[in-house]
Amino acid sequence: MFDYLAPVQTNGNILAIMDCLICFAQNAIHFQYKKPQLHVGDEWLVKNGRHPVIERNMPVGEPYIGNDVELNKTDQQIIILTGPNMSGKSALLRQTALITLMAHMGSFVPAAEAKISLTDKIFTRVGASDNLSGGESTFMVEMNETASIINNITGRSLILLDEIGRGTSTYDGISIAWSIAEHLHQSPHQPKTLFATHYHELNELEEKLSRIKKFPCYE
Repeated sequence: MFDYLAPVQTNGNILAIMDCLICFAQNAIHFQYKKPQLHVGDEWLVKNGRHPVIERNMPVGEPYIGNDVELNKTDQQIIILTGPNMSGKSALLRQTALITLMAHMGSFVPAAEAKISLTDKIFTRVGASDNLSGGESTFMVEMNETASIINNITGRSLILLDEIGRGTSTYDGISIAWSIAEHLHQSPHQPKTLFATHYHELNELEEKLSRIKKFPCYE
């Protein structure tokens, strides 16, 4: 029995890889995915990008509205996304992470065009939850996770931040969010960042810092 264990495991591994690649190919054909261009530069560019899960759950006859996103270390390192609830800010953040991950897995991506810079880490601070068993409030969890991101970024990191500072008072939250954006901009690593927020005051950063750009999301 044990004589056949290694060949069975090898064959199982080969079949698993084939199954994964076939699924990649089927999705690319059925959902019009395009081949991404992975490169060692700094530019992250996606044209008419789509969330691969949301677009499959759209009501019949309702088209998915794609999004263009460009990040680089020259003039658009950090994008500030503002807009009302349900305007698509969080969906765009998740879409960006998924497209980056799919490209690095060897899959085609849901976009008309994609140029993805090699990425070593994808950091996310999305959602709000506390840690009652650990005695940590929502704000404490948020700050611990944000601190971990700041302490571990590299020049090839992609950072996705959603509503930083919402776990505390408005003025304190604005101050924290503003400081984090400034820190990421001034960091020698210059990590590419999407920053979704309800704090419209952060739009002023575009006038103060050269590599921050603001974009509104609409319903």
